[in-house]
Amino acid sequence: MPRIKAANIVFAKSTFKREKIFTLPQLVEILQCSPRTAQTKLKMWNTYTSYNQNGKYYTLPEIPIFDEMGLWRFKNVAFSRNGNLKQTIIHLVCASTSGLSGNELGKILGLTPQSFVHHFRNVTGIRREKHDGVYVYFSDESNVYRKQIQEKISGTLPAMALSAGDAVMVLVAIIKHHGISVEDILLLPEVRKIGLSKSAVQHFLHSHGLLKKNQATLP
Repeated sequence: MPRIKAANIVFAKSTFKREKIFTLPQLVEILQCSPRTAQTKLKMWNTYTSYNQNGKYYTLPEIPIFDEMGLWRFKNVAFSRNGNLKQTIIHLVCASTSGLSGNELGKILGLTPQSFVHHFRNVTGIRREKHDGVYVYFSDESNVYRKQIQEKISGTLPAMALSAGDAVMVLVAIIKHHGISVEDILLLPEVRKIGLSKSAVQHFLHSHGLLKKNQATLP
């Protein structure tokens, strides 16, 4: 590999720590090297590649602060602790309690389902089945699948945790409308628009010790 000036490497890392994300052409320009050499540097630095934007953005490993789903977003660029889009979807599906639909995956990932679901009809690691007219993705590992399908059928476990944005929306509703019930929260225009489920809201309130405070207004 052609030798790169140490000063260029230092400048590249300091720039990308400040800017948070960068592209391959930007790295090539700063290092003054070929794209192939720059790609080698990306591997050596263990950078993360964006799972959206056609995977053209990178970030240094010390930059992202991943959420509980293992995701991090900077502006309109998204990254996953678990790798590319395919690896991320497999991880999310296999870690879910009762499988995930395309709409649920899209909401978690911040992507329109139409942009990716057609790529996941036959993918090793997950399996797709139709439930109540909707395709749901499950783990293809037999023991995990058995537990997921049992929970899907029984409906005994709450939906996956609310995203940070949805959680803030629910908290604002509680503060703004003191004593508001779960049903009334679901009727708020901003909540109806994103289609939160009753079980997801109840689980969120219960896990944060807020359900009892609003229990008096529940039927």
